[in-house]
Formats: sequence, C-alpha cells, structure tokens
Amino acid sequence: MTDPRPLILVVEDEAPIRRLLVSTLAAHGYRTADAATLQAARMLATTDPPDVLLLDLGLPDGDGVDLVRELRQWATFPILVLSARGQERDKVHALDAGADDYVQKPFGVPELLARIRASLRHAARREPAPAQPQIWGRDDACGFTVDLARRVVTQHRRGAADAEVKLTPTEFRLLAELVRQAGKVRLHAELLRAVWGPAYEHDVAYLRVYVGQLRQKLEPEPSRPRWFLTEPGVGYRLTEPDGD
Repeated sequence: MTDPRPLILVVEDEAPIRRLLVSTLAAHGYRTADAATLQAARMLATTDPPDVLLLDLGLPDGDGVDLVRELRQWATFPILVLSARGQERDKVHALDAGADDYVQKPFGVPELLARIRASLRHAARREPAPAQPQIWGRDDACGFTVDLARRVVTQHRRGAADAEVKLTPTEFRLLAELVRQAGKVRLHAELLRAVWGPAYEHDVAYLRVYVGQLRQKLEPEPSRPRWFLTEPGVGYRLTEPDGD
C-alpha cells in the first residue's frame, strides 16, 4: 500500500542541521528523503518528486537557486528555501527563480512546520489535472490525446497506428497549463510565470518559441493552427477538447 504521508525532501549540506530537520519532520508524521549536494537533490527530486522541497542555497557543488530554476521547468511541488543569506536581494533572487517561500536561518521549528503546512494546503488547492484523458480532433483524420495523470501525449492519424509524442519537460508543462484551462485565453505573463517562473513573465519570445514547437508536434498544419490559437497581443488559447 502506498504511504499517504507527505514526502519532504531535505537538501542541506550541514549534517547536524540535516539530521535535525529529518528527525523533526519524521516526528511530526512526514516521510523524508535527504541530500547534501545539488546532484543528489536533482536525482531524488526527479526519481521520486516530493510534496515539499526544503532547500539550502549554499551547497558544495553549486548554488541552490540554479536548482530552483531547473526544477521549475517541470516541477509544481512547493519549494521552501532555508538559507543564512539574509539580504533582500538574495530573497528576491530565490523567489524570482521559482521558490515559494524563504526562511532565514536560524529559524524556529514551529514556524518552519507552519510554513510546510501552508505550502501543502496551497498545493492541494491548485487546480487538479483532468481525471480522464482529453481528446482533440476526435472525428478528424488526425488529432491527439493528452493524459495529464500519466504525462502521456498520443497522436492519432487515420490509417496509421497511434504514436506517443515526445515532448520536452518544458513543452509538457506549457501544454499542461493550456489543457487545464482549455477554451480560456491564457495571458502571456500568466503562462510565463507558471512555466518559467516570475523572473520570465516579460519574455514573450520564450512563449512564442514553445507554442510553435507544440504546433509543430501536434497540429496537422502548424502554419494554420486549429487548436493552439493566438490571441494577438494578449496570449494563447487551446480550444476545448472534443470529449474523453
């Protein structure tokens, strides 16, 4: 049976602090995993994504902000930074990279536990993925199905076998954002914040390139899109699915 307790990944290179965090979290009913380097944290976050990531910034093999930025290319779990860096610019830098919260060392355990609980509540309120796969072009010669739960996109062409579409993590994250609110216009800044983080909300060129890549992979005529529509000067809209 799957353990229902939330999984907290602790990334901290100072062994005494790491042991304290792991034991405290376990005593309060959380599952834990821990790492002392960016490389180990990257592997754990990828192979078994946590419900919350607690991340120290000063790690022996790099800056934790780089990991935040990398994870935000695909991960939606909350990231809480734990750092001795107390300058405002350090906090802004981490939050702009995609961190959800910033706790300065030394910190009180009750406050940290409260922030973890708040992060879990916020994550639970995020709009869930559609329970069933969504289909575009159901009765056409070509179309595609998006299964967000399984992270699988399948292309359908009449007279040919169905084929899985290989998307990069960023392409899938953008597609998932559009699928979750299919039929609605998504603003440029809104999509950029969700997929790349707040620091990128004015970089519309990023969005243009990746929407173009989705069209190339999923539209029958990318230059005349049927499903991934441009709302000039505003954003993009994925048409509503044809059914499940």
